[in-house]
Amino acid sequence: MRVICEKEKILKGINSVINGVSSKTTMPILEGILIQTNDNELKLTTYDLEIGIEYILDAKIEEQGNTVVNATMFSEIIRKLPSTEIKISINENRLLEIECEGSLYKLSTMNPDEFPELPKINVDNSIEIEQTVLKNMIRRTIFAVSTEENRPIFTGCLFEVLENKLNVVAVDGYRLAIKSNVINEKVTGFCSVIPGKTLNEVNKIISDSFETVKIGISKNQALFEMENCKIVTRLLDGEFLKYSNTIPTAWETRIKVNKSNIQDCFERILLISSSSIEKEKKYPVKINIEIGKVIISCANQTGDAKEEIAVETEGKELEIGFNPRFFLDALKAIDDEEVYIEFGTNRSPCIIKPVENGDYIYMILPIKMKE
Repeated sequence: MRVICEKEKILKGINSVINGVSSKTTMPILEGILIQTNDNELKLTTYDLEIGIEYILDAKIEEQGNTVVNATMFSEIIRKLPSTEIKISINENRLLEIECEGSLYKLSTMNPDEFPELPKINVDNSIEIEQTVLKNMIRRTIFAVSTEENRPIFTGCLFEVLENKLNVVAVDGYRLAIKSNVINEKVTGFCSVIPGKTLNEVNKIISDSFETVKIGISKNQALFEMENCKIVTRLLDGEFLKYSNTIPTAWETRIKVNKSNIQDCFERILLISSSSIEKEKKYPVKINIEIGKVIISCANQTGDAKEEIAVETEGKELEIGFNPRFFLDALKAIDDEEVYIEFGTNRSPCIIKPVENGDYIYMILPIKMKE
């Protein structure tokens, strides 16, 4: 194998596949990148038996071949080389040689025949969506995915196609995020839960462009296909929350507020709430809703904080407590200038949603305040 390629091209490919490398494995081959040539293309592949990523780039192929090399070492060497052409080849001792200007590195290789094949997916249902739309849907929901492995079904996002609308839903037991988007073509409905780890990788690779990404779903696998990249992932097993039954349909108190104003308040309040003295404790913020204003406050051993902002109010006055980080995550995900925040009682969940755009809903459970 002998290949010549621009550094920036191969580095983009490495960055796209690197997180498909297994970090905890007894199989050294899974710590590698499979490098293959095909005519004038170079293909990089990683696979940790849960998520597999392929990336194809143009290169000058002087001699065809394939090999597997340790991904971390290979990527770090490429990253630190000058921004010019890089020559990659296999020598007579089966060592991978990396040449660039005056630099020469030699890395041991592994047998490419031992690298596991990515699953071949027989797609049952599929949709095509603009990359910028999918990127936006993932960004607005992924932060609400659970990190608790004892409930693995909630460590992913539900992808639900229903009545020509794609709903992406994340829930962790304390909060829920839903982003919807209308699909312009007629598609068959489906429901699948895709791991959050996979969606984070998809979001890094796709661009803010109108180019499309095809999402294919089989019984236990999902496939994301772009022009020069393919991501294969297992689906999560289990029954996802019947989320539509949990969202309140009526409110007793509602405020309309400038999103940036209330977001700034929560960011300042969080300085006190996330006390550095007692990191293991979580201090809720108290929200008092009065006519024309909201008072947000927090007190602990570090100190206390109080913020007051003008809002438009409807309904009853209310005192309620919340995890401020959950509020802040939702507000950061909303791009609109104004939001509605709707409350029931001080024990029922609240809803945060944009005033103008009804395709995004965020729900948070309250925290019981000490008397």
